[in-house]
Amino acid sequence: MTVNVVALLVSFIVAAVIKESPFKPVQLLWVNMIMDSLASLALATEIPVDALLHRPPYRKHEYIISKKMTKHIGG
Repeated sequence: MTVNVVALLVSFIVAAVIKESPFKPVQLLWVNMIMDSLASLALATEIPVDALLHRPPYRKHEYIISKKMTKHIGG
């Protein structure tokens, strides 16, 4: 998520300043594919924990991204 936010901000700011996109669409796809594959590998190799099975489900109106996560992504 952080890489996608940074790529979006860089693309928008540079495009606004020099009136040209800094990345080609294929370059953005490669960055996205590489970063998503690394994240999926991290999730796939994580050791399962029984405590996650006993955790109650999230409520219907809870946000997927919490305030704390938003601060971390922004930082």
